[in-house]
Amino acid sequence: MLYEPFQEFRRLETVRLEAAASDRVRFTTEAGPLDIAAYAPGVLRLRAGGPVGPDYGLLASPPDPGAATCTELGGAYRIDAGSMALEIAPRPLRIRMFLDGEVVLESTGDGHIRGGPRIPPVGVRDSTGWLLALGLESGEAVYGLGEKYGPLNRRGQRVVSWNEDAWGVNAEASYKNVPFAWSPRGWGVYAHTTSRVVHGVGYPAWSHRSYILQVEEPTLDLFLFAARTPAGLLERFTHLTGRPALPPRWSFGAWMSRAYYRTADEALEVARTLRARRVPCDVLVLDGRAWLRVETRFGFEWDPDRYPDPAGFIRDLKALGFRLCLWEYPYVSVRSPLFAELAARGFLLRTAGDAPYVYEWDPAPFGTLLTPLPPSGIVDFTHPGAYAWYRDAHRPLFAAGVDVMKTDFGEQIPEDACAYNGDRGARLHNVYPLLFNRCVYEATQRYAAAGAVVWGRSGWTGSQRYPVQWGGDPQADWEGLAASVRGALSWGMSGGAFYSHDVGGFFGPQPDPELYIRWAQAGAMCSHTRFHGTTPREPWHYGEEAERIVRWWLEWRYRLLPYLEACAAEAHLSGLPVMRAMPLAFPDDPAAAAFEEQYLLGPALLVAPVLRPGGRVRVYLPAGGWYDLADQSRVVGPRVIDGIAALDRMPVYGREGCLLPLGPAAQHTAELTSNGPAELLAFGRPRSAMALPGLTLAVDAADGTVRLRGLPPDVRVTAWGSIRVARRGDEALFRGAE
Repeated sequence: MLYEPFQEFRRLETVRLEAAASDRVRFTTEAGPLDIAAYAPGVLRLRAGGPVGPDYGLLASPPDPGAATCTELGGAYRIDAGSMALEIAPRPLRIRMFLDGEVVLESTGDGHIRGGPRIPPVGVRDSTGWLLALGLESGEAVYGLGEKYGPLNRRGQRVVSWNEDAWGVNAEASYKNVPFAWSPRGWGVYAHTTSRVVHGVGYPAWSHRSYILQVEEPTLDLFLFAARTPAGLLERFTHLTGRPALPPRWSFGAWMSRAYYRTADEALEVARTLRARRVPCDVLVLDGRAWLRVETRFGFEWDPDRYPDPAGFIRDLKALGFRLCLWEYPYVSVRSPLFAELAARGFLLRTAGDAPYVYEWDPAPFGTLLTPLPPSGIVDFTHPGAYAWYRDAHRPLFAAGVDVMKTDFGEQIPEDACAYNGDRGARLHNVYPLLFNRCVYEATQRYAAAGAVVWGRSGWTGSQRYPVQWGGDPQADWEGLAASVRGALSWGMSGGAFYSHDVGGFFGPQPDPELYIRWAQAGAMCSHTRFHGTTPREPWHYGEEAERIVRWWLEWRYRLLPYLEACAAEAHLSGLPVMRAMPLAFPDDPAAAAFEEQYLLGPALLVAPVLRPGGRVRVYLPAGGWYDLADQSRVVGPRVIDGIAALDRMPVYGREGCLLPLGPAAQHTAELTSNGPAELLAFGRPRSAMALPGLTLAVDAADGTVRLRGLPPDVRVTAWGSIRVARRGDEALFRGAE
C-alpha cells in the first residue's frame, strides 16, 4: 500500500473570481474567500480561512500597493502586479508565480500513481490548520527559517518554527525562529502567524521534491516575495517586518561575562585586571545569579548580601571606563513579594480557571551546573498595564548607571496559559519573546543614557528591530564553535542583522587554549562579540600566549569599529546582515554555497574561522581579487586554498574594489574622540564608498582614475596592490592597474 501523507487535510479544488479592485482580488473556494493583494513592489499577500487573533505588530510597514490586474485564462486566473505575477488554477487549486515573465515558484507536482496529486497543493484541516505544498527543482537550495545550527541549506530538513530553550546548539530546536524561507531561484515565502509552523523542505519522508508548510491555525496568511537576488528578497522581507535600529557605538566593543561573578569585589577585580593587562573591553555583564537572589528573582532588586552598595559598585566600574549589563528574565518567583502584587493586578498569565499560571521549571537540565529555578509567574505583556509597569520598573536601574539588559529566556510559555488579550499560550508562545524584548528595548530608549540596545536570546518575526541577539548556550568544543557560526549566518539569512555567540562556549569543561583562541578570533569578527561561559573566559586564564593573541584580535576589532558601524548603517537601510553567508553574498557562484562556515563581514572582508584543532582550514575565494590581511599578498579567485593557519592567525581576506575604514587602537570606545575613521585602506582600486558619511566616489572616464571626495584632512589613505594614491585637498586619487 502506498503511503499517502497528509490525509487529514482536505484538498482544495475550486476557485472562482468574486471581485477585483485596483490592487486586490477576491476568489471563492470551498474553504471560503481567498484574497490576493499586491502588498508592495515584489510582494503579494494571500489570505484565507477563519478569523485572525490579536495583532502583535509583526508587520512594520503598511501596504504600498501598485496596480494589480486580474485576467481570466479559461477557468484559471492571472494577477499581474508590476514585474511580479501570480496564476491560480483549479482542480486541484494550485499557484504559479512569475518574475519578469519567468516562472520562479509553483505548486508541487508530486503526483500519485493512480492519478492526481499525492500531496494537496493547498489543503485545510478542520479549520485548525493549513497546508501549502510548493515544488522544488532538483538541486534547488532553500535558506532562512531563523536561527538554526545545522546545514544552512534547509533542503532535506524538517524544520519547526517554534521557540524552545534549546540547551545548546546541537539539534534543530532553537531560540529564534522565523517562518520565512527563500531560494536563490528568486522566490521567498513568509507565513504571517505567531502559531507553530512545520516546514518539510524537500524532506524525503514527505516529498523530496516539495517544500511543504503546515500552519497550525485557522487562518492562512502568506506573503510571497519575488526578487532577482537574495539581497533583494531580504530587502523586501525586512521592509515588511522591520529593519534593525542602530546600536550605540560602545555595543560594538567587547563584552566580558561569565556565569557568574559571585561578588562585587570579584567583578571589580576582573574589570581592574582587564585594564591592567590592556585587554580591550567595553561592557561587563552580571549574569543571572550574579546580582540577584535566585530564589526570589526576577524583581529588579540587587542581592544585598553580595552587592551591599550597588551605587558604589557602579561608580567604581564606570571610573574604569566600563558599561554595565544586567541579566533579567520575564518570570517572577512565587517566593517574591512581587508575585502576589502582580497577581492581584492581573499582570501575570493565568490558567483557564483564572488563577495565576505558575510555571514549574524542569530541574533535569540544570543538574549540578546551574541553580534550579523557583516556580514562577509569567509577566503578561499583552496587558497594557503590565507592559507599562515592566518597562518603567527598569527606570531606577538605568538611573543608577546601568547601561543595558541581557534579556534571557522567554521561550517558556505553556500552550494552555491564558493572556489578558484573550489569546492562549499556543498562539502567544512564539511572539512572547518579541513582546518581552520590545518592552525592554523601549525602556532603554526612555531611561538609558547610553543609547538603546538589548542583549536578547529568543526571538520571532520582527525581533531584528531590537538589537542585539546572541546565540544561546553552545557546548564548549569545536562543534559548538562551528554550530555557533552557522547559527549566526542562519539568523542573518532570516532578516537578523546583528549577532554574537558565547566566545569559549557556554557549558562543558573549560576549553583548551587552542579552542579558546580560535573562538575568540571568530567572535572578534562578528557584528558583536561577548566572552561567556560557566568557567572563566578572561584571556589570562588560558596562558600568556593565548592572552597575547586574544589581545591582538580585540585591538584589531576596535580598529574595525568605523567599518562595523558602516555595516550597521547599511543593515539599518537595507536589511542586509553584517555577517553574510556565502549563498547570500555570492548567489551566482554555486561553488560558494558549499562553504557554510565562512562569510563576508560586510562587503569588504571574507572571514574563514578555524574550526578544527591543528589549524587546518579550507578557504574558498570567489572570482575576483583578494588580499590576505596577514601579508598583503593578492590572490585571484575562484580558488580553494587548503592550509594550516598559525595559532595567532585566522584567514581574513580583503575584497578587491572595497574600502576598509579603520580607527585607532583603543582600550574602550570612550577613548575614541572621533566618530569617523583614522585611515581608509583600499584593496586595489575602490569601486564603492560604502555607507561612509560624506564620501562620494567617481571614476574619470578618460583615464580610469578613481576620485574619492569628502575626505577629512586627518584621514590617512593607503592602498594595497599596484594602485598609487595621491592626495589633493579633500580628494584621494587612485591610479594604476590591479
